[in-house]
Amino acid sequence: MGDSQTWTAAPAAAQRARSVLASAWSCAVTAAGGREEFVGAHSVEADGRVLRVPDDSARHTAAILAPRGEPSAVLEFADVAPVPVRDRIRGRLWLAGRCVPEDGRLAFRATRVVLRPPSGAVVVALDDFAAAAPDPLASAEAGVLTHLADRHSDAVERLTRLVPPETLHGAVRVQPLAMDRHGLTLRIERRRAHGDVRLPFHTPADDLGQLTERVHALLAQATAAGCPRALQRQRADGDR
Repeated sequence: MGDSQTWTAAPAAAQRARSVLASAWSCAVTAAGGREEFVGAHSVEADGRVLRVPDDSARHTAAILAPRGEPSAVLEFADVAPVPVRDRIRGRLWLAGRCVPEDGRLAFRATRVVLRPPSGAVVVALDDFAAAAPDPLASAEAGVLTHLADRHSDAVERLTRLVPPETLHGAVRVQPLAMDRHGLTLRIERRRAHGDVRLPFHTPADDLGQLTERVHALLAQATAAGCPRALQRQRADGDR
């Protein structure tokens, strides 16, 4: 996409998939007609290969012996928001492929990659998936968002000044939902529904220092924009 930013600036699907894979701590494995959940049992190589898939399972033994060329397992990773919000699953990543022995470990070689964000499922090309790198802030996202929600709720409130006033109608709570090098996403919760609003950075951030500058820039914009809720109250008072 380059460095030019718009209000829809976001990572490409391949990078989003790699970011989910890099930050997920658990995975569900479906193989040989069964499903198992594993926590902290996998690692990821630079090309996206999943290693150390638990090999003490009869299902995985059956997967290794599956006919060559046939997908033998499906790995599912959930992208979970680190901040408590409604509907915390931000997306899911599915890898279909084969479990094979590799250097004394059980490795998983994907033959199909599917990313499913809220906007709908996307098939990610294998070459793009292997070539992509996780978002540089993926490993720091959880800590940054929880710190923002727990220690700087005033800053989150100020950022709502960048949100169209009509989007805030009926809002009962606003929380930081997601963050990547391109921007920050807020979850706007209402009594019976919720919606998300993305606030893009003026240029992508590649490390925590740059991220701090980008967030401060958003806050400066918010301060200059004024408070939409206050403006709504002023208009209502003026109409009386």
